[in-house]
Amino acid sequence: MNPRIAVPLPKAYRLLNHGPTVLVSSAHGGRRNVMAASWSMPLDFDPPKVAVVIDKSTLTRELVEASGEFVLNVPSRRQAAMTLAVGTQSGRETDKFSIVGVGAAAASLVGAPLIDGCLAWLECRVIPEPRNQQAYDLFLAEVVAAWADPAVFSNGRWHFADDQWRSIHYLSGGSFFATGDAFDV
Repeated sequence: MNPRIAVPLPKAYRLLNHGPTVLVSSAHGGRRNVMAASWSMPLDFDPPKVAVVIDKSTLTRELVEASGEFVLNVPSRRQAAMTLAVGTQSGRETDKFSIVGVGAAAASLVGAPLIDGCLAWLECRVIPEPRNQQAYDLFLAEVVAAWADPAVFSNGRWHFADDQWRSIHYLSGGSFFATGDAFDV
C-alpha cells in the first residue's frame, strides 16, 4: 500500500470533483469485489456525500446492499489496464483480486478494502434511498474517511508531476484519457 494522508472530510469532494473513473470496492460475509465506475460524483461538503451508479447485476451491488458500505478508489494512468479488467470481468465468475492482481489493504472505518496503488480513497456508508437504488441504480453515501497519496495530493490540491500518476477518465471501448494540467484563471 502506498503512503496516504488523511484528507479533511469537508475537503473530500476535491478528490472526485474533476470526474475521474473510480474503482468501487466492497466486502461482506467473507467475500469481496472491485468494479470500475465512470458515473460517480461528490454531492455535499459537510458531511461529505457522494453518488455512484452500481448496476443491479453486479456482485459489487450485492455486497454493497448487504454491508451498507463501499470505498471509492481513484486509480492512476498506470492502473488503466487493471481498471479496464475489473470493469469488464464479473466478480461472480472470478476472484478479481487474484486473477487481475489487485492488491488491497484494510480501510479504517468500513469493511470494504482500499485498492493498492490508487491516488485517493473515500470510505463510504450508504444512505438508504431504496427508490433511487432500484429505479436508477444510484447509491448515495456519506464519506466517513478520506485519504490521498501525498505524492499527488496535498494542501487540498492535486499536483500530478508524472503522467503515469494522473487520474483517468473512461471514454468507451477500452479508451481512457488522463487528467490534464491544472491552470488558474
